[in-house]
Amino acid sequence: MEEKWLEWAKKIQALSQAGLAYSKDIYDIERFQELRTISCEMVSELTQNPFDTIQSVFASETGYQTPKTDIRAVIFQEDRLLLVKEKEDQKWSLPGGWADIGLSPAEVAVKEVQEETGLEVQAVRLLAVLDKKCHPHPPSLHHVYKLFFECSVTGGHLEAGIETADAAFFSKDALPELSPSRITRGQLELLFSYLDNPGRLPVFD
Repeated sequence: MEEKWLEWAKKIQALSQAGLAYSKDIYDIERFQELRTISCEMVSELTQNPFDTIQSVFASETGYQTPKTDIRAVIFQEDRLLLVKEKEDQKWSLPGGWADIGLSPAEVAVKEVQEETGLEVQAVRLLAVLDKKCHPHPPSLHHVYKLFFECSVTGGHLEAGIETADAAFFSKDALPELSPSRITRGQLELLFSYLDNPGRLPVFD
């Protein structure tokens, strides 16, 4: 039920942000500001975090609200997949992170791999575009699209990065504890399926 309340709060926040961006009437603007405050109060109550913290993370943007984009690199070595150990929670995920202004999605994948693993790679193809809400991730304050790019190694040396404590290749049957906000076992199983079926088309949602 808490997840449903969070989804309602996110919708109220998105509607109020759009209203603040496009409304001209001062009374409408006042109403949308109040709705935005209510959405922050809801999330603050649900998460037990201070209102000011929620406001700065959840409701600080302007303009029409759109989903955030999380980009992940998929690098196979024979039958194993490269994962990185996140310093934040000491659990494992695919190398990657938020999309950057000025870089294409493929360029972000290449940059994140170099920063998090020390490897130089080339993006080869898009494997999947997934909506985070359609997968069993923990509840999130943001609506997120996840892009997965298969990459091939062109150079560098495997090592930990600024945000990662380790980097290593794992087989499908020996996966470590995963960082649930970043990746799910089902998503990794989907990616491993491309090893058995390299001609498989990209998947979505």
